[in-house]
Amino acid sequence: MKLLIAGLVLFFLPHILPMIPARRAALLSTWGEARYKGLFSAASGLGLLLIVVGYAYGDRGAQWFAPFPAARSVAPFAMIVVFILLAAANSPSYLRATLRHPMLIAVLIWSVVHLLANGDARGTILFGTFAVYAVVDLTSAIQRGAVKTFTPRLRADVICVVAGGAIALLIMTFHRLLFGPVVVPFGV
Repeated sequence: MKLLIAGLVLFFLPHILPMIPARRAALLSTWGEARYKGLFSAASGLGLLLIVVGYAYGDRGAQWFAPFPAARSVAPFAMIVVFILLAAANSPSYLRATLRHPMLIAVLIWSVVHLLANGDARGTILFGTFAVYAVVDLTSAIQRGAVKTFTPRLRADVICVVAGGAIALLIMTFHRLLFGPVVVPFGV
């Protein structure tokens, strides 16, 4: 569990910086954009690796609450939406133009559904942390007006739906091999 928590701290520390514009600006000024992005990426990457290893090899811990059957039932459908939103996160799509922050919305849906479907200490720490971060960062991004302007294209929406849906189905098919439980009847 310690490895998982260390990974979460290392992953989220750089992700909190954009919520503090003055601190981020100071670091950019001191380090330069290339170094800032390099250190941000390195810390995030190492944090993500520790999260994956810590979750995979960590003890599930106590069952903090009973899993919600509805969360398990809705999860496959929610994950299709999640992956479509993730695909839209950096695309010039109408979906991104409308939602403005599809990645944070995707992370929030993913984390809440998985949080409610698990209930053990390890899952609650992982998915709860991501859910709290998504809410805080979404609130901060809206308050800061952190939205990039672009011209939306319908073609991008089609790509997001097809690619996001396909990746979601692929991950659900191999979910047992990747993460443990079988989540769909066609899973291997």
